[in-house]
Amino acid sequence: MDITQVKKLLDDALQLEEIHVKGEGSHYEVVAVDASFEGMSRVKKQQLIYAPLMEYIQRNDIHAVSIKAFTPEEWQRDKKLMSL
Repeated sequence: MDITQVKKLLDDALQLEEIHVKGEGSHYEVVAVDASFEGMSRVKKQQLIYAPLMEYIQRNDIHAVSIKAFTPEEWQRDKKLMSL
């Protein structure tokens, strides 16, 4: 799998405001932004992102995923600190 395929899977399944995917091989980093994350625990946010990827993780097409999920307000504050 490549980053384009991972991004498309997440876009199709979740319809979030923003999704950024980077990585290489079978290791990916996902940054997701959506108002629906408001009030969710970090674990719930990660479970939401992992769900559409589980089949590929189980098949070992995806070996590792790092997830950062933000509300739009959090993203406005934190994106200056991130290197996308």
